[in-house]
Amino acid sequence: MSACCVRWMLSHTVRAVCGGSRGYWTAASRCAAPGERSNVIASSWRWSPFCTAVDDTEQTLAPKKKNKHDPKAHATIGAVGRKIPHREIQVISQTGENLGTMHRADVIRILDEQGLKLVLLSESKDPPVYRLMSGKQIHEEQLKLREKQKAKAAPVLVKELTFSSGIAAHDLSTKMKRVESWLEKKNHVKITLRSGRRAPAVELDTTLEQMVQQMEVAVGFVSKPSVIRDGQAAMCILRPLSAKELLKQQKDQDAASQSDNSTSSTAESETPGPPVGSAETTEGSLQQ
Repeated sequence: MSACCVRWMLSHTVRAVCGGSRGYWTAASRCAAPGERSNVIASSWRWSPFCTAVDDTEQTLAPKKKNKHDPKAHATIGAVGRKIPHREIQVISQTGENLGTMHRADVIRILDEQGLKLVLLSESKDPPVYRLMSGKQIHEEQLKLREKQKAKAAPVLVKELTFSSGIAAHDLSTKMKRVESWLEKKNHVKITLRSGRRAPAVELDTTLEQMVQQMEVAVGFVSKPSVIRDGQAAMCILRPLSAKELLKQQKDQDAASQSDNSTSSTAESETPGPPVGSAETTEGSLQQ
């Protein structure tokens, strides 16, 4: 049998083993001896671009998905949806009441009936603690968390102001306006009132508190007026009111105004009017 026939049979054999993919011969197969040609064919055969084999070293690992129920993943408050990963959970009601341990199927039924959402509070406990909340409650809690994060991120600046108890009224007004501007910028203000040389002896902490009360801006105290330096000065640290404190103050003012209006209306209703028939009696006496 000629060499061409042998080459033709070997090429068809290799095609059958490799699934019919086309290949090509290298120079090594042409120069090899007939006894070694079969080994050379197996080692020198190369796959075409149409081969579907993939090298394991070229495969890239898919990125790991973030676990939704990882405690670090709950930096913000959000609903877990209907896919509750735990079979038994401890449920807190919308009003904060402990409903005890419930099966997740019962919890889903409550969510559907009342139109609420489920929020994970603590996964470390056994069973995990969840709370039923409305969409409005979740939004309010998210706003509170944002405010806390802003407060932690932005350091509070403390401004300092020192003046004597014998300060003139005009200079005191100027300094207090400066304090008000600092407070409006969300800064804390440290005020030190020292005793004047020619000023009369006064209780410095009481005087400082009266000065603060005369300010046009409502403030809170980080530290209330107190005597320092062996009675030679008084010091306090002021802060701006929080949104919660401002809301409470507004409610108190509205309640006080309503109380004053009701008191004045009651006093007007209780004021006695002129006696009936008094005008007729006076007119009759004048005719007589």
